[in-house]
Amino acid sequence: MIHRGKHNLLGILVDAIDYEAAVNKIISSAKASRPFSVTALAVHGLMVGAMDKSHRHRLNRFDLVCPDGQPVRWGINALHRTDLADRVYGPTLMLKTCQKAEQEGVSVFLLGGDEALLNRLSDALLKKYPQLKIAGRRPSKFRELTTSERSEMITEVRESGAQILFVGLGCPRQEIFVYECCEDFQMPCLAVGAAFAFHAGVMAQAPAYIQKYGLEWLFRLLHEPRRLWRRYLFLNPAFVALFLLQWTKIRCLDVNDTQEPTSEHAYG
Repeated sequence: MIHRGKHNLLGILVDAIDYEAAVNKIISSAKASRPFSVTALAVHGLMVGAMDKSHRHRLNRFDLVCPDGQPVRWGINALHRTDLADRVYGPTLMLKTCQKAEQEGVSVFLLGGDEALLNRLSDALLKKYPQLKIAGRRPSKFRELTTSERSEMITEVRESGAQILFVGLGCPRQEIFVYECCEDFQMPCLAVGAAFAFHAGVMAQAPAYIQKYGLEWLFRLLHEPRRLWRRYLFLNPAFVALFLLQWTKIRCLDVNDTQEPTSEHAYG
């Protein structure tokens, strides 16, 4: 079990952690009914925070920021000698958390996607973990919530008896949601990105050997070129450039150079 603290990568505090330590922290927080904000960042999620001081403020106040992408793991290993042997991939973290939750009798709630996706996701999770307690699920409205809708949603999740909330709203909306709402839920809130679509079987997941070499972005680009080409064309080279500036000590983004968000934008 490894947790070697938080380390600055492009102004974002990323945890040098493995799956076992991450899952243990989540489950212990669930049993204690304690808020615990979690996300797993690949290059895209990291770069949103690097380029936006308000979002950097949010990310650097998460309890746990896992190195989701191989380049993120390579980055903190190279800069901080963390010696992580593996990344903590959001979809895998979700499954490992569900496995441990089943063993410990901890219930979960699924928030995000549409009703059809949630049906398929629930079926897939229960097929894999038959004793998993899914206390509830709620589809996304695919827009910002009104004050009354936000209050209704928080009440629904809390009254369901759930002890862990999985949030699949896409990056960066899910991180904004967790940052703004985690304290209200009094439970661990995990922003897990495309995990819902992967585990529901509605989106293809890159083969393990492609993931190992950090080429998952290319696999996804080939499958969704119209939606993703701008993201990877601009953000991947920018990540490399900023990493090299930090590695050579020419320039390092400051984790404290942030701007507190001035308004709430919970998307649910």
